[in-house]
Amino acid sequence: MASAIGITRSAYSNYESGDREVPYDVIEKVSDFFGCEIAILFEEKENVDAMILAAAFRIDGLSSEDAKEIRYFKDVVKSYIKMTAIEAR
Repeated sequence: MASAIGITRSAYSNYESGDREVPYDVIEKVSDFFGCEIAILFEEKENVDAMILAAAFRIDGLSSEDAKEIRYFKDVVKSYIKMTAIEAR
């Protein structure tokens, strides 16, 4: 996961354990990786946890390079959707 979002394993471990506060850009990369809105990462609902966990299992076994490519692709799609919404205004 750390490699897929472009941070070190030790940084990811520190964020996960609560030893360090997670910067906004890292939160955004995680939400992009899982294909969800940032707010969903902070929800404390069982169905949300299950949805994120299901996404995690779908990526199990991917190489770190494949995971990076997926994140980049999702970022392109997210940017396209944002641009389309702006043009529609």
